[in-house]
Amino acid sequence: MNNLDFSAEPVFSWYVVLLALSGVIMVVLGVLPLAGLKVGLRILNVVVGLAFAGYAYYLAFVFEGGTYRIFFQALILPVAMIVATVKAVVERSNAKNQPTPPAGAFNPNAPYNPNAAYNPNAATFNPNAPQPGQPGQLGQPGQPVPPQGAVPYQPGAPAQPVADNPYAQPAPPQPPQQPAG
Repeated sequence: MNNLDFSAEPVFSWYVVLLALSGVIMVVLGVLPLAGLKVGLRILNVVVGLAFAGYAYYLAFVFEGGTYRIFFQALILPVAMIVATVKAVVERSNAKNQPTPPAGAFNPNAPYNPNAAYNPNAATFNPNAPQPGQPGQLGQPGQPVPPQGAVPYQPGAPAQPVADNPYAQPAPPQPPQQPAG
């Protein structure tokens, strides 16, 4: 009944032991509630681990001799799955330990979030505006800088079309002005 005889067949016996050991380790990794391990990987760990442990049981206690084939490649899969499990757990724990930036800080390298709530009071960044401490800064800090060539606003003056804007509203015709006098 017991086929494990390390003196007569050491390769076969070690193969069965390694199959059983890797199967048990994979089942344990699949059953433990490890953070960062996806459900699919956990299920795969359990299924493959049960298959390896079951095959080891068959070879150790049910197999009655004859010819058999040893697939050493079968031992690579458990090692790869164990490495993938440990890697996923370590990456998840490293992601939790990353510091988060302060909520109101401006980060020009931050990714665009189309689902972010609109905040009308949020500061906007204008790359064309003079920045503090740059040469050629106009006016006092905090004061708006008028665009170059712009005519300042005059209350009571009629709106004038912009010469280089073909989509601007035309001004109503003005009656000719008579010189005073």
